[in-house]
Amino acid sequence: MTLFQSLLLGIIQGLTEFIPVSSTAHLLIAQKLLGIPASDATFSFLVIVQLGTIVSLVVYFWKDLLTLFKAFFAKPFSTPENKLGWYILIATIPALLAGYLLKDAIEALFQTPLLEASIRLLTAAVLMTLAEWLTKKNRSLEKMTWLDALIVGLFQVIAVFPGASRSGTTISAGMLRGFDRKSAARFAFLMSIPVMLAAGGYEMLDVVKMPDLGGFLLPLAIGFVTAAVVGWLSVRWLLGYLNKHSLYAFAIYCAAAGSACLVFALL
Repeated sequence: MTLFQSLLLGIIQGLTEFIPVSSTAHLLIAQKLLGIPASDATFSFLVIVQLGTIVSLVVYFWKDLLTLFKAFFAKPFSTPENKLGWYILIATIPALLAGYLLKDAIEALFQTPLLEASIRLLTAAVLMTLAEWLTKKNRSLEKMTWLDALIVGLFQVIAVFPGASRSGTTISAGMLRGFDRKSAARFAFLMSIPVMLAAGGYEMLDVVKMPDLGGFLLPLAIGFVTAAVVGWLSVRWLLGYLNKHSLYAFAIYCAAAGSACLVFALL
């Protein structure tokens, strides 16, 4: 992987991790267009570069995270902040289990990037359309229950697979439970932090064992830093956008991009 390719992939990751158009699908498309071979090193790069966007989330939500951390040690479910901390934990468990148990199957799916990208983009388009069409979107996070958290967490399992839109899937799940767009997005972003940290940390164990690690570190660092900077800008933009706009534009984009990928994959 060249330095230019790692820079471009970092920009794509930062732009699309939080905007609900599937970062992994776009990385898979870029991988195909740039002629980057599917390999263990490429898979590790795509997973670890997500840690850059985790940094952007932590920086953006640092006040929320600090409040949740302090409140977590109070009596369980005794305060709104403590409840939210526990709900994030509940929502995290399904994706962590799925990622651990299905790791080999997930890696194998990266061998057919365009087909996987098309499936997940079309899935995201359907979910976002249903979330906008069928729901009232009038609940706030203060009204969340453990069942809401578990259901949103189960939807996050879909995002474990390559090409699935993590933000699109989990924001849609929150909206399908009746939460307003911004509340659904905030919970989706906060609950993604433990899962993405676990995935990136687990991949780091494989990276440190790579025989050509020295030549891999610079491209990885470039992708990581670029994803962090661009990711902070995109999450800030999206939360402002969702105050006044629907998800339909993203659903249309995902449907168009997914259809194009499907055509090229079949050809």
